[in-house]
Amino acid sequence: MVKTYSKNANRNMRRPIVSEAVLAFMRGRQQQNDGGLARLEDFARKENIPIIPQETAAYFRLLMQVLQPQKILEIGTAIGFSALLMAENAPKSEITTIDRNPEMIALAKANFAKYDSRGQIRLLEGDASDILTELDETYDFVFMDSAKSKYIVFLPAVLERLAVGGLVILDDVFQGGDVTKPIEEIHRSQRAIYRGLQKLFDATLAHPDLTASLLPLGDGLLMIRKNSEEARLSD
Repeated sequence: MVKTYSKNANRNMRRPIVSEAVLAFMRGRQQQNDGGLARLEDFARKENIPIIPQETAAYFRLLMQVLQPQKILEIGTAIGFSALLMAENAPKSEITTIDRNPEMIALAKANFAKYDSRGQIRLLEGDASDILTELDETYDFVFMDSAKSKYIVFLPAVLERLAVGGLVILDDVFQGGDVTKPIEEIHRSQRAIYRGLQKLFDATLAHPDLTASLLPLGDGLLMIRKNSEEARLSD
C-alpha cells in the first residue's frame, strides 16, 4: 500500500474544469493506454497517486509524436507514468526526470526497470531547486508536474536550460477552478499554491519573449514556448 497519498489527497484535481459530459466523452472516445501504461494507470487509480489523466495522456501522445523531442526534462516523476508515456511516443528521446519522494522514487525505479525497454530514462533523486542548478544540458521539452507553489520558483532555471523554440508544460494550474476566485474564498491550506500560481500567470502569460497558452485538459495545462535567448523571468 502506498503511504504518500491519502484517500483525501488531491481534492482539486478531482474537480473537473469542463462539464462531466464532455469529460466522459474525451475519456471514453480517445485512445486508451495499454500494456505497462494501462497497468500503471490502474495502480495509480487504486492508490490515489496523481498521474496525468486519460485526456492529457492522449494529448501528450500526439504532442510527442509530432515534436519528437530529443532531450526531455521532467520535474516530478511520481511512479514514472508520464516519463514512460513520453518515452514510448518519442523513442529517440533522452529523458531526465527529477523527484525527491523516497516512496515514489522506489516505485519509479521498479517501473523503469520493467518498462523502459530502450533505457531512455534517467532518474535524479533530490530537490529540483538544487538539481536544476547542476544540470548542464539543453532541453527542447520540459514537463513540470510537482509542487504547484514551486512552479514559479523552478521556472527561471528551467528557462535557462530550455532551447530557443522549446516548450514547457506545467500541469494542474487551474486547481479545480480556484485560480479564478479571490484569495479570500480559498481555503488557508491552499493559499500558498494559489499565490504561486497567480505569480506564475503574471510572469508568463504576457511575457514579451514567451508565447503562452492555457489548455483546459485535466486540471489545466500551461504551455510556454521560449522565443528568444532573452526569455528570462525578473526577480
